[in-house]
Amino acid sequence: MYAFSTVIDGPFDAAVRHLTDTLKEHGPFGVVSDVDVAGILNKKLGMSKRPYRILGACNPKLANQVIEGDPDAGVLLPCNILVSEQEDGRVKVVFQDPVALLSVVDNPAAKEVGETATTMLKKVMENL
Repeated sequence: MYAFSTVIDGPFDAAVRHLTDTLKEHGPFGVVSDVDVAGILNKKLGMSKRPYRILGACNPKLANQVIEGDPDAGVLLPCNILVSEQEDGRVKVVFQDPVALLSVVDNPAAKEVGETATTMLKKVMENL
């Protein structure tokens, strides 16, 4: 398993704001990147899609622990969270599982960070 998810009520923009606020409160995680995939597909390919964004969430303390243990492991950061509008107007939030991702790093500290980050992100999910 590489992810865990939930579905929450929309509208989409309000759900993204709620997610961002909840990440700050229960991580704390900051959103360091925001990729509007639907917007990119529309602009580059002329495709019209429902809202679909990938947020990069970062807890600086945990990120630093991973990077100090293995500087190249930074390629696995930040934690991605997919936010997509469903056909019924509800919003699906899919969290990348840090345990699964960081299991590829040959460093015991990365495993601990993955477990801590997963626990934090599951708490975020429970509070949406």
